[in-house]
Parts: sequence; structure tokens; C-alpha cells
Amino acid sequence: MKFLFSFLLLSVVSPALFHSALARGGLNRSISPVDFISLAYGGSARFLLEDNNSKRSNNIMQGYMTNKELERAVKAFGKKCSKISKIYSIGDSVQGFPLWVIEISDKPGQEESEPAFKYIGNVHGDEPVGRELLLQFANWICDNYLKDPLATLIVENVHLHILPSMNPDGFSLRTRNNANNVDLNRDFPDQFFFINDDEYTRQPETKAIMKWMRDIHFTASATLHGGALVANYPWDGTADKRKDYYACPDDQTFRFMASVYSRSHHNMSLSQEFEGGITNGASWYPIYGGMQDWNYIHGGCFELTLEITDNKWPPANELATIFEYNKLSMLNLVASLAQTGIHGRIFSSESGRPLPGTITLKGIDYSVKASETLGVYHRLAAPKQKYEVSASMPGYKSKNTSILLEEGAMSVDFILDPDTTTNRKVMQNCDCYGGHGVDFVGYIWGHYYEAYIFLAVVLVFICFLFQKKMKSRLPKQRLVALPKRIVV
Repeated sequence: MKFLFSFLLLSVVSPALFHSALARGGLNRSISPVDFISLAYGGSARFLLEDNNSKRSNNIMQGYMTNKELERAVKAFGKKCSKISKIYSIGDSVQGFPLWVIEISDKPGQEESEPAFKYIGNVHGDEPVGRELLLQFANWICDNYLKDPLATLIVENVHLHILPSMNPDGFSLRTRNNANNVDLNRDFPDQFFFINDDEYTRQPETKAIMKWMRDIHFTASATLHGGALVANYPWDGTADKRKDYYACPDDQTFRFMASVYSRSHHNMSLSQEFEGGITNGASWYPIYGGMQDWNYIHGGCFELTLEITDNKWPPANELATIFEYNKLSMLNLVASLAQTGIHGRIFSSESGRPLPGTITLKGIDYSVKASETLGVYHRLAAPKQKYEVSASMPGYKSKNTSILLEEGAMSVDFILDPDTTTNRKVMQNCDCYGGHGVDFVGYIWGHYYEAYIFLAVVLVFICFLFQKKMKSRLPKQRLVALPKRIVV
């Protein structure tokens, strides 16, 4: 028993890219990383065909999937594309309809060192185009995997999650709000006005999204809306409620992401109202309690709000054309997670184990957390910039390095050393044994000296074997053809 107690005490106190391509149906050529960046920063866009002025049906829902038909379509997709997809629900609406999600990946449902992206449609019940486009988008990727370079890149290098309808009740009621008459895009915690702090008072759809964000570490996301033609980015509101440009810490990166979508679109970038087809939310019109800002602040997720059609509820016979106009934008936005930014892992130099450290860029007041289990991080950043990247973790010495992020993505791994000074201070300040910690340890040392030495030797040998095994089994970064740097 004394031997076991000594062992437990010792355990406690011991230090423990890519080639990209335009989508099929667009230009039939490959697109290099240089072309990809050029597109976002001012490359040419194609012109939208003339609007279809066909006479609308009296029943605006005619030709759109009902909620039951949407459910059947999602489940049918799961059977059709079972090798690269997984179907699951993140919760139910007010009226009990499941919020179905399609995950697309070469290893669906498994945790990997790849970035995760989510698309959400039908946040507002009277903006149903997104739910239709997202089903078409999922089927297009399934049909073109291993045939089209962009579809293949996304499946093999990104975990794509698609929620076609966040507000199925509002859709069936033909209303903007949910069944409780609440605007879901005003129901999230807000950085300026603390009106939604109690999670239990929020709508079930909102709570489902928040839990989803806690379960999956999303790198970026976008919601599909209707009523305008523009890519909107944070911040969405201002402290004084004034309509004014209010930039978030990653303003350059968000402008780049919005431009990727806008300039891949047929005519979004040609907007007469929004320069380049993009806008800061607060500069357009401030909102509070929005999902976009909440994702960035609380989820470490870079989210865009995409207004994809001027008409909120166009005739169903226009949906195929609208999809073609948005398809390349949707593909390029997801692919940008793998084609740009800074990616890597954080390890402990002592044990070789992954660390859930924090990544920061000098001069940008925003940090990104690495994953708990793999120590993987994905830090989106605007290209053509120099960055000083820092990795930190409590109990370890911080490391930093300077990089030039050019047209492609870059992989930077960090190996952190334990901060023995900090650990020593923690032990000195710890009143772990009611003020008699030193006497207690001295007692153990004096009475169990031989056992202590023996266990120390055994543990060192075990740690050596464990570290050797861990290094041989560490999964490799899935992002291919990235410049690699290891900061030791």
C-alpha cells in the first residue's frame, strides 16, 4: 500500500498546396495558387445572364422541397454517397423537425488534421434558395469526386458540413422568424448588448448551432441568405449603433475571403451598390445578436453572410441557373481553407504529445486554439503578407517565427519546451498539504528512498518508449504541397 502511494505521488509531481481548378461548367482550365489569389484581389469575373422575368406562380412554394421532401433528399444523398458522407442531426426545431446535416469527407465522422467548413441555409424562413442550392451543391460534389479537381480537393482535404435548413418551421410558415416568432439571426450573444446571455432562454435552433460549434472545431463557415447580392463580413454592429465601417481584428482576411466568393461569382463583384461585391456588415446596416460575429468571437470560426439573390423567393424554375451562378464561388470558398492560410501542429518537446496551444499573429488581437486531441491549428490569414506567428501554452515557453505568406498555404509546426521556472513557482506557491508540503515530501523521501529511485527509473524508461511510439504514430498533415517549417 505504501509502495502504491509513493507511485501515485511521483506521478503527480513528475513533469509530464495544392493545385486548384475552376469547377466543371465554368472555365475548363486549372487555376494555380497565383491565379487563385489574383481572382480574389481583382481578377476578372463573368457577367450574369439577363434576369429571367418569367411570370410567377401564385403558389410561391411550388417547385421547392417541403420539409419532408428535404429530409428524404438528405437521407437519399446519404445512401447514394455513403463512401464520402455521413448524415446526422444537430437537434430539432421548435416544432420538432430534425436539423439535418450532411458531412462530406474521405473520412466522414473521423477527427483528422484537416480544416472543417460549414454551410448553413434557410436561416430566415422566407429565404429558401439556400436550402435548395446546398442540396444541389452536395450532389454535385458527390457526382464529381475524382472527376473534377476542386471536388476532389475538397473531399480529400476538408471536412465539409452542410445544414440545408436552420429554420424549417419558418419555411413551412412562409415567415422570416421561427415558430416562436424569433429572428434566429438576432438570437446569439452579442459583444455590445448583453441581451442574450442566458443560453437556456434562446431558441432551440440557436442552441443547436451553439452546441454544434462546441462539438466541432470549425475553421470557417458561411450562411446563405436572400434579398441582395453581396458577401458580408464582420463586424455586423457597432457600440453606438451607428451605421459605419467597423473592422474586426482580421479585417484583411475577411475582405480576402469575401472577395474569393464575390469574384468567383458571375456578377456579384460588378455590383453598383457594393464595391467589389463585398461589404462590412456595420457599414451596410448594423444588426445585433447575429450568428456571424458570434462565430468569430466565441467559436474561433471565420464566417461570412452571403446574400446570393436579390429576390428572396424566386420561381423554382430559376434555381438551376442561380446554382450555376454560385457554384464556383461556393467551391472556391471551401477550397480556400486548404489553399491559403497557416496550418500546423503544436507539440511538447518533452513528451512528444500534441498540445492544445494558442496561435497568434503579431499586431492582430485575435487568437486561434489548436485542437485538444491532435494539437492541430488552422489560422486563416490574408496572403501577400509578412506575419510573426507565435505559439503559446500554459506551462510552456512560447515560440515564434516570421513567415512570408505568399500565394499558397504554409505549414508551420511548433515544438514547445516546458517552462521549468513557471512549474517551480507553481510548486512553491502551492499549499497542497495544508502548509506542510515540504515536511511531507521530506518524510516520503526519507522513508521510501529506494522505492522512489526504482520508480523513477521505471517511469523514465516508460516515457522513453511512449515518446518513441508517439513520434512514429503521429498523423501527418493532410494539406499537401505546403512549404514546411518546424519551430524548435
